[in-house]
Amino acid sequence: MKLNFYFCGMSKQYFRFLIFSLFLLIISCATKKPVVKPVKKVAKVEVKIQPKLPDAVKEAALILPEVPREFRAAWVATVANINWPSRNDLPTDQQKAEAIQLLDLLKDNNFNAVIFQARPSSDALYNSKLEPWSYFLSGETGKAPNPYYDPLEFWIAEAHKRGLELHVWLNPFRAYHTTGGKINSESMVNKMSEDVVRLKNGTYWMDPSSENTQNHVSEVVKDLVARYDIDGIHFDDYFYPYKEYNSGRDFPDTKSWNNYLQTGGNLAKADWRRANVNKFVKRIYDEIKLQKNDVKFGISPFGIWKPGFPAEIEGSSQYDELFADAKLWLNQGWVDYFSPQLYWPTNSQKQNFNSLLNWWKSENTKNRHLWPGLNTVEVKSYDKPTEIVNEINSIRTTLPNSKGEIHYSIAGLSKSSAMTFALKNGPYKEKALVPETSWLKTELLKKPEITIINNQSNILVKWTSTDLKNVREWLLYTKYGENWTVEILTPDVLFKNLEQNKLGKKLNAVALKSVGKLGNESEYDSDIIK
Repeated sequence: MKLNFYFCGMSKQYFRFLIFSLFLLIISCATKKPVVKPVKKVAKVEVKIQPKLPDAVKEAALILPEVPREFRAAWVATVANINWPSRNDLPTDQQKAEAIQLLDLLKDNNFNAVIFQARPSSDALYNSKLEPWSYFLSGETGKAPNPYYDPLEFWIAEAHKRGLELHVWLNPFRAYHTTGGKINSESMVNKMSEDVVRLKNGTYWMDPSSENTQNHVSEVVKDLVARYDIDGIHFDDYFYPYKEYNSGRDFPDTKSWNNYLQTGGNLAKADWRRANVNKFVKRIYDEIKLQKNDVKFGISPFGIWKPGFPAEIEGSSQYDELFADAKLWLNQGWVDYFSPQLYWPTNSQKQNFNSLLNWWKSENTKNRHLWPGLNTVEVKSYDKPTEIVNEINSIRTTLPNSKGEIHYSIAGLSKSSAMTFALKNGPYKEKALVPETSWLKTELLKKPEITIINNQSNILVKWTSTDLKNVREWLLYTKYGENWTVEILTPDVLFKNLEQNKLGKKLNAVALKSVGKLGNESEYDSDIIK
């Protein structure tokens, strides 16, 4: 016990010693000076978000310039693989690559629309429950592309990315083209055999005067308008076929003609045919507007209504041969744009380009868009690029309030560097908006909102809108010194870096508008650069 007590006593002394030592250590640490490391100086970058100026100040300061407007389109023909796809056995990736190449060609040469043939002969280059997949897409009627995709959906998305409108081109009544491969059970020739006739050249045609035919085509159009974000529906010149399709013989519609007579009809056969086509055209226009008022309807008829209109004109009569009273459709305003195929040169005597253009202008009593079709591939001229440029200049002079044209076909551009050079360095040197379709009502676009960030070296302009889904393009206005410039931007662009100074002039104002599906512009937002 004594031994244990001794060690306990020693432990208490040792404990006191430890406490004292710790106290001395704390005091010594507290008296040491801290080591201060030198801090490198960093240059200060000042980023200023410019406060908004009052609207009254901005409005008084800005008078924005007009933006050029002109419809610049090209037809892309899929029938017989004329333009796309180049063959009917291409894999999906190659089809897409060819499509992108064509769309880039249009964008790079300042076009703003493409007319894409999605239904060449009662078939579909899109996913349809009403008609079969096209032979020209997959090499077999009814066979989907492999790997699967929806070509029309792809074309629409890629066109809109590039600031291009996409109009769906349909041949309304052709049921089978002679290059369309084997007619199988999926073909509309067999599925609508009661309303389809065979012509002498091997083409099959739906009877335009058949109620079943008109109902079917109506459903096809309504399906396209309902399911796809398209900018327009487009018909070409084929209503009843040209006479040579049937070796000059009359169209074989005895069945529907007799039905008409048996129900008390008293029109002459030619008038009856025209009346049925007229009824069909008006029906399609009205149905599109009931579905989506902002989808345009356009027709590209044969360029001559009748020989003698105007007086010096000779040639075929679409009124008598195709039973197409295209003059009436234009007079009545059953179209939003009208594109007569003026495929003859400006120096032609019997089918003069300028004479026909002026005559159609005189018939445009409802002031619809008059955008002629140009024969960019085969116009009869020793210098095709110069001829096409002259025709565009003539259109601009004759139709200053709604300029525009459609080139047949895109091959006239893709296969002729001389043509694209002449256009890009001539009439299409600057970008242009599609002319506004003012008679079609649409919701007002919301005013966009811009933010200015001054980075000293440049000015960053950012913007947004509460209805981005309705924006087709942006218009960015910049003012250096006293001079305004405007840039047309695709809808995916939401910011832009601008130089503080350009050519010795200071950036002093920025403004922005959005542009909608019908070419309608929003109010602008703007800021004065301090």
